[in-house]
Amino acid sequence: MPELTVKSATADFLEALASSAPTPGGGSVAALTGALGAGLISMVCNLTLGKEKYKGVEAEVARLLEESEKLRLELMALIEADMGVYGKLSAAYKLPKDTDQDKAARTKAIQEALKEATGVPLAIARACAKVVDLCPPAGKVGNVGAISDVGVAVLLGEAALRSAALNVAINLGSLKDEAFVQATRREMDQLMAGKADLKELVYQDVMARL
Repeated sequence: MPELTVKSATADFLEALASSAPTPGGGSVAALTGALGAGLISMVCNLTLGKEKYKGVEAEVARLLEESEKLRLELMALIEADMGVYGKLSAAYKLPKDTDQDKAARTKAIQEALKEATGVPLAIARACAKVVDLCPPAGKVGNVGAISDVGVAVLLGEAALRSAALNVAINLGSLKDEAFVQATRREMDQLMAGKADLKELVYQDVMARL
C-alpha cells in the first residue's frame, strides 16, 4: 500500500470542496462520509478474520466484510455520480428560453435532470442506511480491539444518511411530478426510520465497552 500523505487525492478533494466551484458539494460529501463508515467496518472485519479468538464467528465476519466492501465501492462511485448529475442540471437551466417552444423544452429538461439529481442522493441514502445496519453485528462479533471504529462508523453512516436526505429534499422542492415527490418522500422516511436511535444504541454500547 502506498504511503498516504497530505498531498494525496484526499487533499485535492478537500481543496475542491472548499473552493467556489459548485462540485463537489453536499451530495458527494454524503457519499464520501458513508464510504468512510463502510471502510471502517471493513477494517474491523479484516482485523478479526484469521484470529483464533474469533474463529467461531469467521463466517459471519466474512459476510459482513463482503457487504461493507460492496457498499464502500458503491458509495465511492456515487461521489462522482453526484458531481455528474449536477452538471446535467446546470446545463438544463442554461438552455434558451426565448420562445414558448424553448421554454417548454427547457422546463422538460430541467424536470428530467431534477429527477436524476434526486436519484443519486437517494441511492446514497439507501447505501448509508445499510452501513448503519452493519454496525450492530460488527460491534457484536468484531475484534474488540477495534470496537471504537465501529462507533465511528455508525456516527458517519447516520450522518451521511441525513446529509443525503437533505440533498434529496432540496431537489424535490422544485419537482412538479407530485407522485414522484410523494413516493420519494415515503422512501426517505422509511430509510431514516429508527436510524438515529440505532446510532445512539451502538454508540452507547461502544462507549460502555471502552
